[in-house]
Amino acid sequence: MFITYWLLMGTLSAQSSADLIIYNGKVTTLDENNPQAEAVAVAGNKIMALGSNKEILRMKKAKTRLVDAKGRTVIPGLFDSHLHVIRGGRFYNAELRWDGVKSLKVALRMLQEQAQRTPPGQWVRVVGGWNEYQFDEKRLPTLEEINAATGEVPAFILYLYGKAWLNKAGLQKLAINCETPNPVAGLIEKDNDGNPTGLLVAEPNAFILYSTLARLPELTTEEKFNSTLQYMRELNRLGVTAVMDAGGGFQNFPDDYTITDSLYKAGKLTLRLPYFLFAQKKGTEWQDFTRWTGMVDISHSHSHSANTPEYHVAGGGENLVADAADFENFLLPRPELPASMESNLKPVLQLLVQHRWPFRLHATYNESITRGLNVIEEVNKDTPLNGLVWFIDHAETISEENLQRIKALGGGIAIQHRMAYQGESFIRRYGKRAAQTAPPVKRMLELGIPVGLGTDGTRVASYNAWIALHWAVTGKTIGGTQVTAKENTLDRLTALRLLTTGGYSLIKEDNNKGKLKKGYHADVVILSKDYFSIAEEQIPTITSKLTIVDGKVVYGEEEYANLAPSQLKAIPSWSPVNYYGGYQY
Repeated sequence: MFITYWLLMGTLSAQSSADLIIYNGKVTTLDENNPQAEAVAVAGNKIMALGSNKEILRMKKAKTRLVDAKGRTVIPGLFDSHLHVIRGGRFYNAELRWDGVKSLKVALRMLQEQAQRTPPGQWVRVVGGWNEYQFDEKRLPTLEEINAATGEVPAFILYLYGKAWLNKAGLQKLAINCETPNPVAGLIEKDNDGNPTGLLVAEPNAFILYSTLARLPELTTEEKFNSTLQYMRELNRLGVTAVMDAGGGFQNFPDDYTITDSLYKAGKLTLRLPYFLFAQKKGTEWQDFTRWTGMVDISHSHSHSANTPEYHVAGGGENLVADAADFENFLLPRPELPASMESNLKPVLQLLVQHRWPFRLHATYNESITRGLNVIEEVNKDTPLNGLVWFIDHAETISEENLQRIKALGGGIAIQHRMAYQGESFIRRYGKRAAQTAPPVKRMLELGIPVGLGTDGTRVASYNAWIALHWAVTGKTIGGTQVTAKENTLDRLTALRLLTTGGYSLIKEDNNKGKLKKGYHADVVILSKDYFSIAEEQIPTITSKLTIVDGKVVYGEEEYANLAPSQLKAIPSWSPVNYYGGYQY
């Protein structure tokens, strides 16, 4: 009895000692039973308690770190359910980002400045995250302007999934000339003399764009380590604490995962990072997934070391077979998937379901979703899904019938703010009415389908998750065009749920992540502005003042800077990150 009493007292004492306390905050917990608090206590990597300042400060001990939120809004960390962070991290330091730049004049000046500091053997590259509607001028750069800004330094500029520009030096460096044939589903624009102008067009497949980009020189291994750390820090600065990596073209497993593998083993990852394996080569997808399912035991891949967030293979996708990919290039008509799609997709899905591998399927258009669901339903008859995690990515034009089919099969939907970047193009092709429910997020939620919100950065949309929240709340593009009908937009709390607990609901991990709740993992963000009260147009300007991932401070600025690791200088020294930082406000 005596021993039991003292053991109990010792347990209670240990539980009442916090490692870190945030107080004087406006804490939005997303816990329905305890939605608001003033303070939150963290012990180890878990939320220990929430409550009033008085209640929580009682847990302070000699070694407890106290963080005064000074009345700021505190939320759970953001979870981007569709971002290409592993690939993006390898190239981040080499890229000149136009994300958020307000005028084409400034963008071209940045391009010229970067060309002047880029050493021989390297390129100036602008790789997605922008469009013409964000510029005051409301237009794209011309090839003449690009060539004038870059001179003899090769340059590549990617525009959404639709096109890219190579300057004269870039054409010469890649030996693209009048004899160079057009790749399948791509166009090398020629002038009246038959010479390439520098414009590359996806017709509609983006392979021409990404295969050209893949020919550009990579950073060194040391630079890639630094680059990935820089990119993760930039995401932490925006309050992102977790990412579902959707793989990507030219992202080979396991070779192209060595950087994040090493950072994980060294305890240097600052994001939760479940990642999906993306089939790389048309015709060998089944062989790829056969090899990968033999290499990775999904049921044991969720473990993580004590000093770093989890990092593991989460399943297959978003590309399962090349025949099923319907590139969302709204500049051109919807691509018709080949007749071989079903026969190629079915064995891959059967393999994944048999191995209990979760899967995600890239499908923009309802026509593609219909055919994909036909295959999933066939597989389910032979090898029941039985609660296996699976979801559709994108789903901009999904129908009511297909929403019902997804619900019946226990699937989910990952949506992104791609319409914030391609809304004008979508309206021009499909009309205003079709755009008003593209995608029909409210209906997904009414049906009880798990929905996660993300960005699909870095090559199409920006990685800035606050743009995604602004789009979900307002229905507007970055150029201010009203795309989503007002009655189909979300209130701010619902939108925030989709970018926190929503992603975890997709992978059925929302029982211990995505909320500020006792026993949940401690992913906490103090915001620079009050998301719930500021004007709508101010939402994209929100950043984090302090970001905590798995109980550890990974980012802090101003009065919180001394709590966080110091910022590294980007390498190589000419990296645009050293001159422009991240998202431009």
